[in-house]
Amino acid sequence: MPKKFKHVDYLWDDKVAKKLAGNEVELFLYRSNILGADLRITNFGGGNTSCKTMEIDPLTGETVEVMWIKGSGGDIGTLKRDGIAGLYVEKLHALKNVYRGLEFEDEIVPLYYRCLYDLDSRAPSIDTALHGLLPFKHIDHLHPDALISIAAAKNSKKITQEIWGDTMGWLPWQRPGFDLGIQLEKCQEENPGIRGIVLGSHGLFTWGETSYECYMNSLEVIEQASEYIKSHLGKKRPVFGGQKVKPLSAPARKKQAAAIAPILRGLCSSEKRMIGHFNDSKTVLDFIDSKDLKKLAPLGTSCPDHFLRTKIQPLVLSLKPDQDLSDPTEIKEKLNPAFDAYRETYKEYYEACKHPNSPGMRDPNPVVILYPGVGMFTFAKNKQTARVAGEFYVNAINVIRGSEAISKYTALPRQEAFNIEYWLLEEAKLQRQPAEKPLSRRVALITGGGGGIGKAIAEKLAAEGANVVITDVVQDRLDEALESFGRDVATAVKCDVTKASSVQKAFDQACLDFGGVDIVVHSAGLAISKPIDQTTERDWDILQNVLVKGQYLLDKAGVDVMRKQDLGGDIVHIASKNGLVSGPNNVAYGTAKAAQQHMTRLLAAELGPDKIRVNTVNPDGVIVGSKIWEGAWAEGRAKTYGIKVEELPLHYAKRNLTHSIILPDDIANAVFALVGILDKSTGNMINVDGGMATAFAR
Repeated sequence: MPKKFKHVDYLWDDKVAKKLAGNEVELFLYRSNILGADLRITNFGGGNTSCKTMEIDPLTGETVEVMWIKGSGGDIGTLKRDGIAGLYVEKLHALKNVYRGLEFEDEIVPLYYRCLYDLDSRAPSIDTALHGLLPFKHIDHLHPDALISIAAAKNSKKITQEIWGDTMGWLPWQRPGFDLGIQLEKCQEENPGIRGIVLGSHGLFTWGETSYECYMNSLEVIEQASEYIKSHLGKKRPVFGGQKVKPLSAPARKKQAAAIAPILRGLCSSEKRMIGHFNDSKTVLDFIDSKDLKKLAPLGTSCPDHFLRTKIQPLVLSLKPDQDLSDPTEIKEKLNPAFDAYRETYKEYYEACKHPNSPGMRDPNPVVILYPGVGMFTFAKNKQTARVAGEFYVNAINVIRGSEAISKYTALPRQEAFNIEYWLLEEAKLQRQPAEKPLSRRVALITGGGGGIGKAIAEKLAAEGANVVITDVVQDRLDEALESFGRDVATAVKCDVTKASSVQKAFDQACLDFGGVDIVVHSAGLAISKPIDQTTERDWDILQNVLVKGQYLLDKAGVDVMRKQDLGGDIVHIASKNGLVSGPNNVAYGTAKAAQQHMTRLLAAELGPDKIRVNTVNPDGVIVGSKIWEGAWAEGRAKTYGIKVEELPLHYAKRNLTHSIILPDDIANAVFALVGILDKSTGNMINVDGGMATAFAR
């Protein structure tokens, strides 16, 4: 029977482990993945794990000890074989012979490459020596909330001894590096019976002779720390001093957050556009609504993994939870001084702590924004980074709560924090990150995204780096379409573009999920082909409502969000060749498409001063993969031309100048050209029809 834990998840599966028996590297990867699956143990990208095996040296044929460890920038929860580094243990120890002391320890990192056993290794982590100089076969370096609470407590060493006696070592804060590896080795040698070591203000090291023993050791230590904290919570005083601000109801919080998110996004994007994330969990609300918020929030976070992602401290808004947000200009005037002050404080921190060789100051805007009574916003270069920053701040909240319960929370001194944040090795890691894609940091909302042209547009914009919000009137199509996108890329909202409330709901969701909207594409549509004597009033109304009214409602809501952000934006209307060309049996559809095209020109003229560009793409004959061409429309067109439905693609190809079959991807490419390349074009239209002389706009 698996052991029961209250504060961590026991995820070890004997059946899985049995299949991996005898392969220590695979067992180490398995252990890493299940540890990373529990965010109370360590967060995305946090912590490190390793194992040591005996291998045959390919040059000497001798048996040598090799350490396998998570590579730089990896995540233990998703770690695979190609994400680890394999190094000779003997060579790692030999680095002591050339180590010149703390002032020069960064010299050691390039030498890790000279210790590689596996030439296909990922770049070795800064933590390499911390694992390599300890003698154990399996080692976990984790950042559990409970352990960091103890590590960040004012009397951390005393509390460590109170919980574990002489079975646990303790070291004061020291920046990760070769010297900390030496200190870990020394601590273990001086205390040979210990099961682990607590690193002050940082985290935990635990170990075992087998992967399972290491896993159980880690879980048991975390469980003991968690139980200790639980026994102290609320005993001396209420958690975080008790509640000061009463939170809004859940629906009201979401509504308020959706309304203010674009304003916050705009203010956070004074240097580079940011993507947002929102969290109003109980953990967040307990902290941001507390009496101690004003005292604790400015202290910032303790664990390096936390503040590297959250910045040294959050920005706390002084707005009332139910603040009237109907006038964005007024709200910006209220918030501007707080953002200015935050940026100035960050600049002062940089100037006071920088070294002669420090990298230049990074974006001084806040990453974490706390709105008492409403929730927490996090902003970063992409959705994953923003979400993970929020998760790390939740970890930080848990740490602060635990430290305050058992003692007093202490953050890292500002200089130590700076030395981590602007560490040249961290800067090198940032420089190794791939270049951003053309639409990175932008959010696109696409109607009709459940299939056909709309889905192709969403997939193209996402492939070019955008976050996408796909909407459709049919939920099943949305669910199926959403499967095409990875996590942190897309969200889906059922939306009837003929109803203002439904359109607003879609934009609210975009603001909650990503912080706002930069690109609006109206691709939702249908087509009815009839002569005027057979065109009913209902036919006329549905085309006008979906194509024209829907476009108007979508643009109006989109402009509202874009103006709140004050970052400009793009609107693209998917119209048709039929808005330019007079043809038979097409009065309702052609008129609606012409209205769409002229709305483009009108709004381009109106929204230019807001840096909002409005353009049109005119497809023609997009039969393959298009929802419009399913059913009656295709039959009507075929009847008009006196051909069979299956002959339509070739018919349309033959009638254009280049004899091209037009696909949804072709329309998607045109949309990308308008929003990703032609950044000084507005009021224009691009025909994607293979060349139709009758549709030439000029």
